Amino acid sequence: MAQNPQPPVAKLIPHAITQHGETRIDNYDWMREKTSPDLIAYLEAENAYLEAALAHTRPLQEQLYQEMRARIQEDDSSVPERRGEFLYYTRYVPGREYPLYCRRRGPEAAEEVLLDQNELAEGREFCKIGVYAPSPDQRLLAYSVDFAGDEEYTLCVKDLASGQLLAGQVPRTYYGVAWASDNRTIFYTVLDAAKRPYKLFRHTVGDDAAGDVLVYHEPDEAYFAEVKRTRSGAYVLLELRSNSTAEVRYLPADQPESELRVIRPRQSGVEYTVEHQGQRFLIVTNEDAQNFRLMELPVDGDPEGWRELLPNRADVFLTGVDAFRDHLVLYEREDALRRIRVWPNGGERYDIAFPEPVYTVSPTANPEYATATLRIAYSSLVTPASVVDYGMDDRSWQVRKQEAIPSGYDASRYVCERLTARAADGAEVPISLVYRRGLARDGANPTLLYGYGSYGITIEPSFASKRVSLLDRGFIYAIAHIRGGAERGRAWYEDGKLLRKRNTFTDFIAAAEHLVAQGYTAPAKLSLQGRSAGGLLAGAVVNMRPDLFAAAIADVPFVDVVTTMSDASLPLTVTEYDEWGNPGDPEFYAYMRSYSPYDNVEAKAYPHILLTSGLNDPRVLYVEPSKMAAKLRALKTSDTLVLLKTNMSFGHFGSSGRFDHLREDALQYAFLIDALGAPYEPLGDA
Repeated sequence: MAQNPQPPVAKLIPHAITQHGETRIDNYDWMREKTSPDLIAYLEAENAYLEAALAHTRPLQEQLYQEMRARIQEDDSSVPERRGEFLYYTRYVPGREYPLYCRRRGPEAAEEVLLDQNELAEGREFCKIGVYAPSPDQRLLAYSVDFAGDEEYTLCVKDLASGQLLAGQVPRTYYGVAWASDNRTIFYTVLDAAKRPYKLFRHTVGDDAAGDVLVYHEPDEAYFAEVKRTRSGAYVLLELRSNSTAEVRYLPADQPESELRVIRPRQSGVEYTVEHQGQRFLIVTNEDAQNFRLMELPVDGDPEGWRELLPNRADVFLTGVDAFRDHLVLYEREDALRRIRVWPNGGERYDIAFPEPVYTVSPTANPEYATATLRIAYSSLVTPASVVDYGMDDRSWQVRKQEAIPSGYDASRYVCERLTARAADGAEVPISLVYRRGLARDGANPTLLYGYGSYGITIEPSFASKRVSLLDRGFIYAIAHIRGGAERGRAWYEDGKLLRKRNTFTDFIAAAEHLVAQGYTAPAKLSLQGRSAGGLLAGAVVNMRPDLFAAAIADVPFVDVVTTMSDASLPLTVTEYDEWGNPGDPEFYAYMRSYSPYDNVEAKAYPHILLTSGLNDPRVLYVEPSKMAAKLRALKTSDTLVLLKTNMSFGHFGSSGRFDHLREDALQYAFLIDALGAPYEPLGDA
């Protein structure tokens, strides 16, 4: 890998931080001043250095970009989704970054373009739609838009007959709105200074938002407030949720000015979600049930009168339920795979059968309540995403659409596997991997191992067309399903958080060692990648075992754990205590200090490392990867690259355009290909 350009050198301004009798010196704390000219100059110098250091890969980046773009159907459209008398869908125009949001009254009816995101984005570097919610009578459209990538959305209402925006736009809103049945009342949440949705307001369409009515204020900084309407249309739900506790309040959608009632008051450590069907609420809860159980409560019943419908099971994790008029749909996880079970009213439960042994499946919005068709999204590491309509009565499986790959794709050329690595404490860690057929297990294969391992979030073995560019250059792509996720049930998550967080990192290392031991790859050919909390994983792992990897990508990484979690004024800090712990407690401080990537950078050899950040990121502040890059470069003893790419106009999720995002992917893939000595050109047929 070329290293001729000289990297920028961050100035050192020692800043002492004393906690629990220990003083840490942070030489780069000055980077917190977001508006400082020195900071902006430094970040721009880092971006320039990255461009210079990877200049020799520019033809490769362009080739990768063109390959990825050629796999995208440029004139694509989604499968229409019925809402009442209309079919709603999105459609792309060739060459444009963003979709058109459309509808028609029937398959042959004239198209109505409700929203053209390309017009909204005109002259802007970023444009993301948050809310997209037609009113119950389909005459109005509530939508929200973010132009900065900071996840603060402006809520608008459009008259679909005239095409005019109505007065009363609302700034600083968050994801989620709920229409009342009167088609003139909207409920929405707004953000506090720490980017927490904390207040629920009631808005009358066309009125000045300054006069909106405050319905609920959540004062506890550990809780998010989110609003939605039940699929039945009968109720508006306000979900109040921390990382370990929940409370749900509701009001009838046809009585928007009524008082919120509580399903059950919050109880520390008890989580629950609510759906509505007929005369009952359906409740999925972990109360006395580590893997969750299903309960019901009469609509007008005593909040304490929950009745069990489905008990806790040691080997099956109940992750959620969807309620339709005549069916319940249960979402479960068993043997590290998603399962879907259908429960007809008055009938027997049954499992939906899936065509591959390793796959992922998830429900789509399914906005209709009185339907016997469940729409799901299905894919695997080798099978492009499919939209499937499943008949819940006749058990039919109709593929409505499979992702098209215009440049060509033959799934038979690739193989997916599920392996199991054994962690030091005996835990069995699943690994999903995909590679080109005919691969030799000779230790010479470039490999990218991906991981996350936080919040009980599972990284699914799903298809990504961009990934084919790696596979066709001989890469193995693998996912380590480590503790901190929920692949093996709720206990799998709980065994990778708080004072057991290090299991996340050692599981990942065990997965990497297993791939090496089984001849799939070797340390000189092995790379890793993690994003956000997965960036914490990447940072911790390269500190613990830098010898095991040749390259690492840490995207928008949460790496300054102790300092960030000690500052309650920052976005998300207080809400995250349930996940990481509060460093105000000496025990948690010492434990977090033992793995926090930024605090554990040492003078030793490190692999090639690429860090990314977004200047407007509200989830992981740009300062964390910026400081990490500076400290790594100052202390590492190896002749390896440390690169920092800061997106100066965007936030946590990078570019908003469908093609612009591919530029970022192409740069990362070129970095890996170059660092691992993989072929620049795709391999011939196996």
